Amino acid sequence: MTALLTGQVIAHLGQGIAVEIDQQIILCQTLRKLETVAVGDNVTCSLSGTDQGRIEAILPRRSLLLRPSRNGKTRPVAANIDFIYVVFAVEPVCDFLLLDQYLAICENQNIAAHLILNKTDLNAVAAISDELKIYAALGYTLHAVSVNASSGLKELQQALQNHVSIFVGQSGVGKSSLTNALIPDKAIKTNALSTTTKHGRHTTTAATLYHLPDGGDLIDSPGVAIFGLADLSENQLAQGYREFQPLIDQCRFHNCSHVNDAGCAVRNAAENGDIAMSRYQRFLKLREKRPAS
Repeated sequence: MTALLTGQVIAHLGQGIAVEIDQQIILCQTLRKLETVAVGDNVTCSLSGTDQGRIEAILPRRSLLLRPSRNGKTRPVAANIDFIYVVFAVEPVCDFLLLDQYLAICENQNIAAHLILNKTDLNAVAAISDELKIYAALGYTLHAVSVNASSGLKELQQALQNHVSIFVGQSGVGKSSLTNALIPDKAIKTNALSTTTKHGRHTTTAATLYHLPDGGDLIDSPGVAIFGLADLSENQLAQGYREFQPLIDQCRFHNCSHVNDAGCAVRNAAENGDIAMSRYQRFLKLREKRPAS
């Protein structure tokens, strides 16, 4: 019987899945009965050649990040993530609605979220300082960085050590430049991935796991811009707001929508200034954005 080897999925390629086993990249196919394999998965493989094999099993995951797919279904983006870093900036104008959407999904998927404010060299940062204080008060760690000015990067590198992380954020906030700054030889590693597997060019929209120079792994997924709200019920969306969580059980009705219901503790807290009205108003907008069930 062929011995099984344990490896880590580092990329999806056109003709297969790249699995790293003992620092060697093996191009693998999967058993048909297996569920969709995600970048970051730990798997067992059987070898069919020096650089080819087959994924036999997916080892237990500690976390799984999903994205909307066709026909109302979902597909995995990445597995075994420790932290999701939501990258935003003052330019383009910070989309706090999208930021809250990311955080609500992270809360529901039990993946810790951190914030990265990029482009701190721009003078407009002061304009959003009050809003940033709200997130800090809720316990979200904020890393203020500037790739252009090379500030805050060392502290971010230290935070990424010994963890598996992924960057998300709206287009134009500097995710790519930030990733390139953290992984100086990223282009070399990407080319080596395509060369080693000899199958299909690695695409810029494919999720890829990179080992960071100082330790830790970073999953770069340029094609993942928005995680949808389709899988969140109204109750889960409310639970995705940290400041709502201790208030929900205080609402008069157990099925409170937190909109116009009588005795709504969440709405009352927002109106009384106990929680941020701006976040509450964005919750109402996200509630309206949810697909009709």
